[in-house]
Parts: sequence; C-alpha cells; structure tokens
Amino acid sequence: MIRGTSAMDRAVVKPRAPWYRYAPWLAAAAALALGAAFALPFARRWAGAERVVEASRVRVAEVVRGDLERDVSVQGRVVASLHPTIYSPAPGIVSLPARVGATVTKGQILAQIESPELNSRLSQEQSTLRSLQAELDRHEIATRQAAVKAKQATDVVTLKHAAAERALKRAKSLRDEGLTNATEYEKAQDDLEIAALELKNARETAKLEAEALQFEGRSRRLQVQRQQSVVDDLLRQVGELSVVAPFDGMVAAWSAQDRDAVARNQPLLSIVNLSAFELELELPENYASDVAAGTRAEVSVQGKPFAGKVTAVSPQVRDGQVRATVAFEPPEPSGLRQNERLSTRLVLDRRAGVLKLPRGPFLESGGGRQAYVVEGGVASPRPVRVGALSVSEVEVVSGLREGERVVVSDTGGFEGARAVLLRQ
Repeated sequence: MIRGTSAMDRAVVKPRAPWYRYAPWLAAAAALALGAAFALPFARRWAGAERVVEASRVRVAEVVRGDLERDVSVQGRVVASLHPTIYSPAPGIVSLPARVGATVTKGQILAQIESPELNSRLSQEQSTLRSLQAELDRHEIATRQAAVKAKQATDVVTLKHAAAERALKRAKSLRDEGLTNATEYEKAQDDLEIAALELKNARETAKLEAEALQFEGRSRRLQVQRQQSVVDDLLRQVGELSVVAPFDGMVAAWSAQDRDAVARNQPLLSIVNLSAFELELELPENYASDVAAGTRAEVSVQGKPFAGKVTAVSPQVRDGQVRATVAFEPPEPSGLRQNERLSTRLVLDRRAGVLKLPRGPFLESGGGRQAYVVEGGVASPRPVRVGALSVSEVEVVSGLREGERVVVSDTGGFEGARAVLLRQ
C-alpha cells in the first residue's frame, strides 16, 4: 500500500523578475502622488467653496500698473455760440417778414414795429425843438439890437464928455485973460465931471447888459441842446422799430405772432449764428467742484474725437445738475446741427504709475471696499480701497497687488460667500 507521494516531492524555487518590469507601475504611482500633492490645495479650496458659479458668467480682469485719467462722461447739446434773443424796443404792432428757419444776413429786417405813440411823441418833441430854436434866434437878434443901442448911447455920452472938456479949456483960457468970472469956469468944471460920470455909467451899463444877454443866450442854447438830445433819442428809438439781424445767421424761433400787439422788452425772436458752435453740458452736482474754466474736454463727433475746453461753469445748481459750456478748439468739427446730442468726456485729473482695474459693477456690489480675488479657480473676498475713478478704470489704493486677477463684474450673486468656485 502506497501511503503518499511526499517522499518523491521536491521544492522548486521560482526565479525573481527583474526590477525594470515594475518601472511603469512605479512611475504611475509617483505621478499620481505628485498630482495629488498639487491638487490637494485646490481640492481643499473646492471643498471649502460655499457657492459655485459658471466662469462664463463673470468677468475677471488683471491688476495692472499704468496711467489713469480721472474723467466724467456726459451728454452735451450743440448750440450756436451766438444765439441771442431779440426784444421789442417799444410797444406796438409787430410785423414779421422773416420766417423760422430762414437764412438772414447782417442788417436784414427781421421785424417791424408800428408804434403810433412813439411817432407822435417824436413829432411833438421835434415841434418843441423848432420852437426853442426860433426863440434862440430871436434872442440873438435882440442881443445884437441891444448891443447897437448900447453903443449908440455910449457914443453920445462920449461926445458930451469931449464937448465938456473943450468947454472947460475955453473957460480956463477966458478966465486967465480976465474975460470971464470964476462962476463960469467952475460951471464948466462941473459939466466935465458930470459928463465923465455919465460916460462911466454908460460903459458899465452896456457891459452889464451884454453879460445878461450872453447868459440868457447860453441858457437858451442849453435848452435847445437838451431838446435836441431828446429828439435824437426818439429818432434812435424810431429807427430801432425796424429790428435787423445783428449778424449772418438763421431765425431759430419766434416768440410772437405776426400782427400781435407787443409790449416794450417783450421777446420777439431768437437768431443763431451757424458759423460757430459750442456745447452745453449738465454735470452731476458732485463733479461741479472739480470742473472749472479751462478743463480739457474730448467730444466724440461721428466716432472721431475733437478737443475742446470748458469756458464757463454756472454757479447755480438746479435739480442736482450744474450747467457748463464747452468750446471747440481748432480744428472744429463740420456738419454740426443745432440741438444735436454729443458724447463728451471731461478730463478732471491725470495720475501716473498707479495700480488700476477696469471699472465694473463690482464697485457698487462691494461698496468700493471689497473685491473678489481669483486664485486657482476660486474667488475669495478681500478688503480693498479704491481711489480715483474714470469712465473705464478705477485706481486701486490698497488691498491688491500687480498681476492679481479680480472679478470686476457684479458680485451681488455671490451673496457674501467666503469662497466661490468658478466652474469652467
């Protein structure tokens, strides 16, 4: 009986495989371990993400360093540089030969005022002027007559004085010869003294009369001059009843109708000069303190930028807006139309070498104090401080570094999450 085959069994040793047969498996294991090491931080962030958002729904921008121009963009209305309103010079009935939109030349009649009251007053004042002129002429004739009479009286007295002198000489000669008595000689002396007094009085009287007549003449001439001024002013007012164009332009609008009764200083029409235009802007009140005369402006006309500058800023605020005026610098754009709307950018400040980001809704979402920084596909909030704002960019004062990527779109949908996964 055979108990078993164990006595015939012999152990066989299997040869060990060479090490290089396990190299692919070892490399795969090492790569897997390395990938796990790198992916561990991301996995931890993904695991800690509170919200998941499609990456295509957010806009991410990089923090860069460069120059920033603080500006504001507003809509401007094209107006003519010269666009005065013309008023009625006197009450009356208006006639309007020109029509709205009509092209007019300087000096062309735009409106005619019929004012019977003014014409009647002119006739009255002209009549008064003629009357005063006639009185002045009459006074000048009377002055010459009085001068002739005074000369005649003076000549007669002068002749009497000469006769008295001769009589005194004869009386003295006769007395010396003893042919007359002392009484006749004394009488001749008295006659000479009387003649001298009469001559003196006649000369003084003639002088006083001449001065009085000259004074009266000056008064009458002043009255004539005053009346002439009144007539000249009325002639000017009557001449202004024909309202003429102050420059070449176009009638923009009428404020009265043909054959209307108008009062003094009532608006009649407005006229515009189409050879020079400017822009009227309405700025938000919070920008008014930064805008002054001379502020640079850039106006977009048919997609092309044109330079300009602010020429005036209103000191008054209306409905939270401040009105400003911008004038074009040469070369001026052509083909502008009255009341055309143009986009205008006012350059308030220029800052060089600052950190900046594209401007976006994230400013309103974070109140300008928080931004979401993207690292490894996860956006995390970080406190930031922003500075100057422009139309397209915002200055970063602190909280971010150059090269970091930031969500610049609306972050309100993140609902304040501490980590947001941006899923590709």
